[in-house]
Amino acid sequence: MTKEEKKQLMATACKVRMGVIKGTHAAKAGHPGGSLSAADLFTYLYCKVLNVAPKTPKWEGRDRCVLSKGHTAPGLYAALAQRGFFPEEDLLTLRQIGSHLQGHPNMNLTPGVDMSTGSLGQGVSAAAGMALAAKYQGKSCRVYTLLGDGEIQEGQVWEAFMFAHHYKLDNLCVIIDNNGLQIDGAVDKVMSPYPIPDKLKAFGFAVKEIDGHDFDQMEAAFAEAKATKGVPFAIVMKTTKGKGVSYMENQAGWHGKAPNDEEYKIAMDELTAQLAEVEAM
Repeated sequence: MTKEEKKQLMATACKVRMGVIKGTHAAKAGHPGGSLSAADLFTYLYCKVLNVAPKTPKWEGRDRCVLSKGHTAPGLYAALAQRGFFPEEDLLTLRQIGSHLQGHPNMNLTPGVDMSTGSLGQGVSAAAGMALAAKYQGKSCRVYTLLGDGEIQEGQVWEAFMFAHHYKLDNLCVIIDNNGLQIDGAVDKVMSPYPIPDKLKAFGFAVKEIDGHDFDQMEAAFAEAKATKGVPFAIVMKTTKGKGVSYMENQAGWHGKAPNDEEYKIAMDELTAQLAEVEAM
C-alpha cells in the first residue's frame, strides 16, 4: 500500500464516521458506537477488498458482504455512500418512513446490501450459505461477514462456524469486531466470549488477529484470507467502540443512542479536524 493510498483510506474513514454521526443525529436514533468502531473496516472492505459494481449492485459475479451485526447499519450505509451506491444526502433520511435506509439493513430496499439482518447470529449463517452456494455453482466470488463480539454469545454463530469448516468454505471470511462492549456493558462481564481466536481455531478456522484501526494490518490479513485454502478464515480485530469521537470512545452507553445537537457539533468538529489533519499529510 502506498502512502497516498493509505492517506485516501484515512480520509474516507473520517467521512464514513461523519456519515454515522450525521445519520444518527438526523434520525434521533441508531447505533453510533459499533458503527464507529467498524468504520475503518467498512472503508477498507469497500475501497480495497470487495469486487462490487455500484452502478449495477445486483451483478451476479460480485463479492457478498453480510453485516451480521445489523444494528451498525449507519456505518455500512456511510461506506456504501462513499463507494457510490447512492448519494451521501440519503444518510440524512436514516430510519425515516419511506427511506431506503432503515435501522437495520434491508436487501430489498438498499443498493449494495446483500442480506437483510438485525437478529444477531443470523447474518453469519446466511453468509455461510452464500459461500456454499457459490461453491456449488462454481463461482469465484467471495463472501465476507462482520460480527460483533457480543453477537458471538449467540449459539447460532457457532453452528454456522461448524458448518463453514465442515464444508471447507475457504471463500468465506468472518470478521469479528472486538471492541469489548455490548449494550449491557463489557462483553467479558455479560458473557465472556474469550479467548476468541482459540475458539475459532478449535472450530477449524485459520485465524489472524489485528488492530482494527490499522490499514497495513488489514491489507496483510485480507491477503492471507484470500490465499488460505481448504478452511474458512477469521479476522479478529481489536477496536475501540466509538472510535474518532472523544466522548463516545469506550462508552457502552453510546451503543444505541443518537447525539443531540450539542453532541453532534462536538463530534463533527472533532472529525472535521481529523480530516483536515489527514488531508494535510
